[in-house]
Amino acid sequence: MPSLFGRDIGRNDLLKRVGDLSQVAGIRMMTLADGAERGVRIADVRTGSGLRFQVTLDRGMDLSVAEYRGIPLAYRSPAGDAHPARFEPEGRGWLRTFAGGLMTGCGMTYLGSPCTDEGESLGLHGRLSHLQAAAAAASERWEGDECTLRLSGSLRECVMFGENILLSRVIETAVGSSRITLRDAVRNEGNARSPLMMLYHVNAGWPLIDAGTRLLLGGAKTTPRDPIAAAGLEFARSFTAPVAGFEEQVFYHEPAADSEGYAAALLENGRLGLALMVRFRPGQLRRLVEWKMMAEGSYVVGLEPANCGVEGRDAERRAGTLEFLEPGEERHFEVQIEVIDGAEKIASAIARNRLA
Repeated sequence: MPSLFGRDIGRNDLLKRVGDLSQVAGIRMMTLADGAERGVRIADVRTGSGLRFQVTLDRGMDLSVAEYRGIPLAYRSPAGDAHPARFEPEGRGWLRTFAGGLMTGCGMTYLGSPCTDEGESLGLHGRLSHLQAAAAAASERWEGDECTLRLSGSLRECVMFGENILLSRVIETAVGSSRITLRDAVRNEGNARSPLMMLYHVNAGWPLIDAGTRLLLGGAKTTPRDPIAAAGLEFARSFTAPVAGFEEQVFYHEPAADSEGYAAALLENGRLGLALMVRFRPGQLRRLVEWKMMAEGSYVVGLEPANCGVEGRDAERRAGTLEFLEPGEERHFEVQIEVIDGAEKIASAIARNRLA
């Protein structure tokens, strides 16, 4: 039964009090109309708990603007939700249209640093975030006193004489909920084996990220990506106010799975009494990449469940850790993003997920 505005309320009692569910929660499909964002389809989702987020249907079904009770959750770049036609795949051109947002998808056949892999020149972080959803659909479904809010669509990465990869994405939440669940099925519909690299780039920003915010993980082994990160390893799980000239630090965490097969990471801001938790299955996404960026104007912490590293596909191949999809093979991924409100609930989540 949903909890709305301080009370538990069933379907019949709720519908006696509103003219339509959209008074308190629901999904609205819209199209942006100005500047670089013009023509981008979005779905605006409200759950009634205070959670509101937007899904950019023409940008990989990413999670864009997000807030909880008016508090912004995600970093936003100056690029905004630029139309995918503006994508520059070469080199670091991906950054010219990186919106930030609550979750940006990276992959599917390559991601990470620009590189040349087996003669193919590859840019930063892949094409997924610039693919436009087909068969995009929204639904509100009651089952007893529970109402699920659901978005679905398909995203295809393909090229003549090359890969043909189809991602079927479902994004679900519920009336009264502060959790978002992404479920992806990635299928190789081509005729040859294809590399598979997937990363879910969750981008927490101010005011959730601030001096005193801390990162908690469950039994994680942590490895710095490079000497810059190694110098900051002692402080990988704590954050400062913005720092002029800060160089990004990237850490690889390998958190342990719980009895249900999930690992968790939690960003806690004690001053706000608010936390953002990311849960994923290490059996699907074997590591958590932390992107610590404390620079002025680029003040963001990325929590990024992934099945690979971020040094580029060539590095993954050399290390023998590059994953592949055979023709007809399908792989499944699940990521949960949840807002936790209040010290007591945060403490319970920390204990339940064995975070430290």
